[in-house]
Amino acid sequence: MSLRVRDIAPGDTGAILALNLESEAVLSPMDAARYAHLLAQSAYGRVLEEGGIVVAFLLAFREGADYDSVNYRWFDGRYDAFLYVDRVVVAASHQGRGLGARLYGGLFAFARAAGVPNVTCEFDIDPPNEASRRFHSRYGFTEVGTQDLPGGKRVSMQRAPA
Repeated sequence: MSLRVRDIAPGDTGAILALNLESEAVLSPMDAARYAHLLAQSAYGRVLEEGGIVVAFLLAFREGADYDSVNYRWFDGRYDAFLYVDRVVVAASHQGRGLGARLYGGLFAFARAAGVPNVTCEFDIDPPNEASRRFHSRYGFTEVGTQDLPGGKRVSMQRAPA
């Protein structure tokens, strides 16, 4: 089946919420109201569909967004211009097929076209998310700090040049 990356559309809400729920162990929870707010604040939102079914999505924010994430705010307090990857989710049934890479290719092209010098994100280091660490290292992300989160998680704050 053919894969297609496109902008998030209103009809994608249910699929995006289901994908987020499937990966909630490594993401923050997101209900419909929270998703609507995040989507409205996002600078970049894409889905990847296969056969008309959404199987992955990515949401990213620019500096100055109305977003209460402590991780986003960490970057907002340190960088004048950045694109923050809030969440990139690939359905468990589709992992290992390069879908995350396809979404990141578009994200980095968007950042370069918009003149944004920094792409930022974080991933868990306690407990470790080794798959995310390996994935992000391929895009030139390096650690620029760490942060302890409520609930005992510790995250690595990452930056890559666009």
